[in-house]
Amino acid sequence: MNRVRFEDLDAAPHAVAFPDAEPRVVKLALDAGERVEPHTHPEREIVLSLRAGELDLDLDDETHELSAGDVVRFDGRREVSPEAVTDAEALLVLAPRSD
Repeated sequence: MNRVRFEDLDAAPHAVAFPDAEPRVVKLALDAGERVEPHTHPEREIVLSLRAGELDLDLDDETHELSAGDVVRFDGRREVSPEAVTDAEALLVLAPRSD
């Protein structure tokens, strides 16, 4: 078993919890107004658990308003771009595609 404390993951905006392990587990920390540029993860399926704050999550041409406690799942082939409405922290799981 491997263990890491969420608050100890301090690289910004991304901190990888278990390097070289699958699935990939990442902490995302964004300051209010900060955005991750649009990108894809075509070989992945993504789960995002918003632990604190509020995010506008752009998926392709749709915007989803997320608040702390929300958990979403989406296909990594979609273009994603999160923007923090307030300071925000999320845990992402990027799993290899199952198809």
